[in-house]
Amino acid sequence: MTAHSLAGKASQNDKRQRILAAAETVFAENGFFYAKVSQIAKQAGVADGTIYLYFKSKDDLLISLFEVRMKQVCTAMNETIAKDKECADKLRSFIRTHLALVNDHPSLAEVLTVELRQSSKFMKEHSNPQFAEYLKILATIIADGQSKGEFDPTVPAPLAARGIFGMVDELALAWLLGEEQKFDIVRAAEWVGSLILKGLTKTKPTS
Repeated sequence: MTAHSLAGKASQNDKRQRILAAAETVFAENGFFYAKVSQIAKQAGVADGTIYLYFKSKDDLLISLFEVRMKQVCTAMNETIAKDKECADKLRSFIRTHLALVNDHPSLAEVLTVELRQSSKFMKEHSNPQFAEYLKILATIIADGQSKGEFDPTVPAPLAARGIFGMVDELALAWLLGEEQKFDIVRAAEWVGSLILKGLTKTKPTS
């Protein structure tokens, strides 16, 4: 591969990333349903037709944005939980990281939590490989805790992972759609972690 071709690929990737960043902003500000491709193109500084060189449709753009950002979320999760030794600490870190990302990146969180549900293509047709990876990371923490005797082994790890995601997703949704007086979502992560761990912790048999 020549230096020229590498530069060309880098330029194409940079433009694609600009379009994704622009879509994130426009979807968050206007909502997926009302957002227009022309608005995204203007935000990205490209011609309207350029969008279709990289994405088939507005739905495809939303799905691509989800996959790229969820891959980044999964990377952040893996890096964070790698610092912890105990499974309980890993679980707390997972929840804390998820809700901290919502707090620190509300526009992205709005797209991933609220606007994705507006795309029938995403809800009905997309296989969500990166979301599956997200759940796998969480389920692995739970399964490891069960194998080490930290967590109740009677709770199926994949179902527990989905249940925990449901809790943090609902908190994120309530925070994002709430009025100006928002609750402390970062502090809420500690409350949720304690609530979950009390339910998952294996109880000692009474003598």
